[in-house]
Amino acid sequence: MMVLLKNLGKSFGFPRLIILAFLGLLILMMFVLHIPVPLTLSQCLVRIGINLVLALAMVPGIMAGTGMNFALPLGIECGLLAGMISLQYNMKGIGGIFAAMAISIPFSILAGWAYSQLVNRVKGSEMMVSTYIGFSMVALMCIGWLVLPFSNASIVWPIGDGLRTTITLEEWYDRALNQLFAFRIFGVDIPVGLILVIGGFCLIVWLFMRSHLGLMMKAAGANPNFARSNGVKVDSMRTIATILSTVLGGIGIIIYAQGFGFYQLYNAPLMMAFPAIAAVLIGGATPSRISIFHVILGTIMFQSMLAIATPVANSLIPEGNLSEVVRTIVSNGIILYALSRMQGGKRS
Repeated sequence: MMVLLKNLGKSFGFPRLIILAFLGLLILMMFVLHIPVPLTLSQCLVRIGINLVLALAMVPGIMAGTGMNFALPLGIECGLLAGMISLQYNMKGIGGIFAAMAISIPFSILAGWAYSQLVNRVKGSEMMVSTYIGFSMVALMCIGWLVLPFSNASIVWPIGDGLRTTITLEEWYDRALNQLFAFRIFGVDIPVGLILVIGGFCLIVWLFMRSHLGLMMKAAGANPNFARSNGVKVDSMRTIATILSTVLGGIGIIIYAQGFGFYQLYNAPLMMAFPAIAAVLIGGATPSRISIFHVILGTIMFQSMLAIATPVANSLIPEGNLSEVVRTIVSNGIILYALSRMQGGKRS
């Protein structure tokens, strides 16, 4: 029995087994504390769906050897800018969501290209530099949200200058993807439209990973010198990967915002890279290896754990709200675990 558990731990990973055991304990506690199961499962599905594309943004960078993209807020800010443009011109419904995605792509390409020029000059220090870039972009856009020429009365402050901190989407596309083709089974709401969209993005990234360009990118990340000797332009692969990651970040925040029903500006994107990174690490990814399976599994585990842990913690300690504490401890703890296994930027 001990040998079987040891082999299972090696193949599946002891951290994931521990997290699965903790998730199982939370599910058990949900029944013991009489927490509404259908409602909680519905929240799990929505949280998984709206966070999955942000987690997918980790794939290109890891493939190309630039590591975890702590500069994800760069793409998120591009998506938020596109979202504000869609609200400014009253783009509504499913069409408004896809219009916002389309608007975000040129901004993300430009920002991703500019950022990639820096990434190619700081090889070996990407994670430190990307964290600085992500935080700096959020600070810069705090100024931008105050001075950009938006005029729609529903998104600007009624008194003073600038955009509101939180902008609800009831007038435009609040949960439009969640409700598209949605149905209920045993009290659980199935967001079919959201599942179809994120499934489409997963398929696109999966096909890209197996394309000629994707294989060259993977070779550049796995062994740059060998790839370079075989005619692969390593810096170009890193540039393309950074742009793709930024584009996915911009699209991901639009899906995220419509799923929750509001955009949050100013300092809200500051820490949004950490849940995405924590999710892929939970799924079994490393700073040098990742697959779509890692992204999907990790997002399911991480977001389900947070969705269930919040009502469980609030039921156990009703006088305080522990949801943010739980999220911070789990996400940062997993990232610290992964970084502790690295030596000189490589997996030990």
